[in-house]
Amino acid sequence: MPVEALYLEDFKVGQTFRAGALRMDAEAITRFAAEFDPQPFHLDPAAAEASFFGGLVASGWHTAAATMRLLVGGGLPVAGGVIGAGGDEIRWPRPVRPDDTLSVETEILEVRPSRSNPKVGLLKVRMRTLNQNDEEVQVAVANILAPTRNAGG
Repeated sequence: MPVEALYLEDFKVGQTFRAGALRMDAEAITRFAAEFDPQPFHLDPAAAEASFFGGLVASGWHTAAATMRLLVGGGLPVAGGVIGAGGDEIRWPRPVRPDDTLSVETEILEVRPSRSNPKVGLLKVRMRTLNQNDEEVQVAVANILAPTRNAGG
């Protein structure tokens, strides 16, 4: 079911949104790694077995990209799209493994209008990317642009 796009005035501190699910299979993990993070524990199951991880794992940047896909799919329904304005934190407390299914929970931490542009404001959000066991695989705090209702006029 589509989520209604929200404007700055619609967001409240403490509000949460949840979206998912996105399955991370071994083929997608190795395809992403081959292009963007070609390390053995992302590419080669045998090498991954002998690594710190003890098996094939997704790149943290693949997890971040999957999180973005989930945000765009309803995890943060900002009118005009999810436009980043910087981040304060990103952590990967546990790896994403083949066949993990991810979801994202987004919490609004701060809502503030722009001091210089009345057509936009900033949302500070905490995004918790979770696996199928509700275990955190990524936690990020970011600033997102959000248009105000008067942005068109």
